[in-house]
Amino acid sequence: MTFNIRRSMPHLMPSNRDSWAVRAPLVTRLLREEQPSLLGVQEALPSQLDAVRAGLGPDYSGIGRGRNADGNGEQCPLFYDRRRLKLLDWQQFALSSKPTVAGSMSWGNRIPRIAVRARFRDVATGKDFVVINTHLDHLSRRSRLYSADTLRHLVRDSELPAMVMGDFNIDAPSGPYTILTGSGVLRDTWTAAHRQLTEQWGTFPHYRKPRRGAKRIDWILSTPDFTVLRAGINVTRYGGAWPSDHAPVQAVLLLGASSA
Repeated sequence: MTFNIRRSMPHLMPSNRDSWAVRAPLVTRLLREEQPSLLGVQEALPSQLDAVRAGLGPDYSGIGRGRNADGNGEQCPLFYDRRRLKLLDWQQFALSSKPTVAGSMSWGNRIPRIAVRARFRDVATGKDFVVINTHLDHLSRRSRLYSADTLRHLVRDSELPAMVMGDFNIDAPSGPYTILTGSGVLRDTWTAAHRQLTEQWGTFPHYRKPRRGAKRIDWILSTPDFTVLRAGINVTRYGGAWPSDHAPVQAVLLLGASSA
């Protein structure tokens, strides 16, 4: 699952639909019901992670830190079920011309953008794979293009089966989407799925009624090493209230067999 949980906005009234006080128990409830083996979160402030952990339960661990130079601020953490996945190594890097410099910015973005890369071993099969969770810039087209190219090279250079998930802040198809999927390095799990469990909802409903065919800006991409069994865009609401302004995207993947 990839899920932009919408950062907490402390100035809002507690009754506002965007208020974290309203949404936190809904995020917890949704994650408790879905229990994804692997979860990429975007826009997470440290104060919001307790709600995520409460939904996932004690068998999950998380990796990632804030995007600022001091390690604080908004995060793109990866959470994983230790009963199914063993973490082998991980790193966080800046989406900039200086990826090892925390908090660095380039390519036109005015706030730091990051990606978390992890290598896991599937306990059930003993096979290793790579996962990257990210959140591309919302304003700079140039930053999104350069970031997409960086991600594509990271996948190619890993020489392992890989997934890239996150909030890409641009519709599919688009320039970044083509960079990531056009060369055959990655595929869109939504279109590659043997079965789509939901309508093709827009993934940024912004607390409004779900819309078919609206912009799909949150993606789970994978190398052809995976068979994509099922995919869905989760528009679950509780009493009409949304957990976030984004809808989670989910996919069930089988490593070691290609659907190509």
